[in-house]
Amino acid sequence: MQDNRYDVIVVGAGFAGLACAHELATRDLRVCVIDRKHDLGERVHTTGILVQEACDAPLLAGLPPSLLRAVPHVRLYAPNLRSVRLGADGYRFYTTDTPALIRWMGEHVETCGVELRRGQAFRNATRTATGWHVDGVGHARVLVGADGARSRVAQRLGLGQVTQFLHGVEYEFDGVTMREPDALHCFISKRFAPGYLGWVAQTPTGVQAGLARRYRSGSTQAPDMAGFLAHVATMIGLDAARRPDSVRAGLIPCGGPVAPMQADGVALIGDAAGMVSPLTAGGIHSGLRHGAAIGRMLAARLSGRATSNPPLTPPVPGFAFKRLLRWTFDHAQWDLPIDLLLTAPPMRRMVEQLCFHQRGEQVPDPDAPD
Repeated sequence: MQDNRYDVIVVGAGFAGLACAHELATRDLRVCVIDRKHDLGERVHTTGILVQEACDAPLLAGLPPSLLRAVPHVRLYAPNLRSVRLGADGYRFYTTDTPALIRWMGEHVETCGVELRRGQAFRNATRTATGWHVDGVGHARVLVGADGARSRVAQRLGLGQVTQFLHGVEYEFDGVTMREPDALHCFISKRFAPGYLGWVAQTPTGVQAGLARRYRSGSTQAPDMAGFLAHVATMIGLDAARRPDSVRAGLIPCGGPVAPMQADGVALIGDAAGMVSPLTAGGIHSGLRHGAAIGRMLAARLSGRATSNPPLTPPVPGFAFKRLLRWTFDHAQWDLPIDLLLTAPPMRRMVEQLCFHQRGEQVPDPDAPD
C-alpha cells in the first residue's frame, strides 16, 4: 500500500512551490507537490524573464544554458516612441524558453526526492490533530499554498487573498529575430497599457511580446495586443501581421503581500501570497527567494533544529515606495510628461533604480542617436 504521509504537501508546481519543495527535499524531509496540469509547461502564465539575481537560486543550479538568453540592455520607449537605451556593467537580464524551464525544474526536484503529482488538483483540506488531510493526496504536517494569484488554498482555508491585479497577455513568435535583440524593449503607453507597460524581447526560441494593463473587477476589456504590435512593429522589426505560435494570459498580483499569509500549519508563498512587486509585477525572483526561505524555515522547524517555534513565514517587505509608484501609475499616468521627460536625468535615475538597483548607465545607441 502506498504510504501517503508527508512532512509537507505543496500545492502548485511553479517557481515558488518548486523552490520550497527543493529546500525541503535536500534537507531529507518527505515532500509531495501537486499540480493540476498534466504537463507543467502548458498554460504557463509567467513571462519567464529573469533578473540576474534569480539565476543564483539553488533551484536553478545546473540549469541548461540552452534555456537562457542573456539580455544586457533595456530600451525604454515613451508613448511617442522616443527611446533611451540603458545598461549596467556586468548586469544581465535573461529570457527563457519558459515552458521548457518549468518542465526542467519539475524534473530537477524529482531527482532530489520530491514526489511530484502532475494532473492532481487541490480540492480541499481538513485539519487533523497532527497536520492536514488533503483530499485525494494524503496527510501532511504542514500544507503550503503555492497555487497562484487565485489560490484555492487561500479560498478554502480562510487565508488572505489577492485582490489587485494586472491583466497580462503574451505572444510567442518562434524562430523570429528582432531588431536589437540584446535589449529588453519596454513601452510606456496609457493607451495600450494603462497602469503598466508593454514589452518585447528575444528569447532562446524566438521573440516574446507582452502587454499588461490594470485589471478592474467586472471589466471584460483585454489588453489590445493587435493594436500594440501594429504600433511598435516598425521599431522592433517584427511583422505585426504574423500570427503568434503560442499565447498565454493571466492575472498578475500587484497589491503587495496578502494578510493573513499563514495559519496553524498552513502558509501561502509566491503569487498566492502576493509576493510580487506592486510596480514592476516581477514575481519570479521574489517567488524563488520566498519559496526557498519558507522551505528552509519549515525544514528547521519540522526537524527540530529551530531553537523556538517560529512562524511559518518570515517578515515580508512592505514595498512602500513601489506601492506609491503603483498608486501614481494607476491615478496619474499621462503620456505627455513621459514624452517630454523620458531622457531627463530624474527619469533615468528612477528607471535605473527599478531595473538595475542604481547600477545603470545610459549607453550609446548602436544604430543612431535617440
